[in-house]
Amino acid sequence: MALWKETTENEHGTAPAQEQSAPPSPVPPRKEISAQERHESFFGPGVTIEGKIQGDADVRIGGKFTGNIEINGNLKIDKGARLAATINAATVTIEGEVEGNVSASAQVKLLESGQVIGDVKAATLTVAAGSRMRGKVEFGWTSSDSAKLASIRTHEKAKSGSAG
Repeated sequence: MALWKETTENEHGTAPAQEQSAPPSPVPPRKEISAQERHESFFGPGVTIEGKIQGDADVRIGGKFTGNIEINGNLKIDKGARLAATINAATVTIEGEVEGNVSASAQVKLLESGQVIGDVKAATLTVAAGSRMRGKVEFGWTSSDSAKLASIRTHEKAKSGSAG
């Protein structure tokens, strides 16, 4: 039986009674947009952009970029790319060079040729042998964990300041 036909005829040319009363096909379950279905914006080597990138799509950078990146999709920085940027994305994969802070809601992947000069904050962090980084790293913390830690530090500083 083909799903796109509303009725199906048997060998004698008549449609079975039970299939006429049934709906032609069930409603497919709602699915989230996968990375393959999102559009990817790409600019390659030889291209220099200055400004702000924001949106829901995935972005891949192969050239030079200076500014801010705020996307809900994934960011891939190709080998040879150079960024002087503040980055906020779902997943950030770094094969090129980044100077600036990187924040990912899911994961940061620092690959073998990748280099970061700045702070990195993510739910998970993958660092390949041969990659380089200079800055602070924070991963594995939820936002509530970070708030608790900040509160504890503030309280400890206040106690040590009044003790002296």
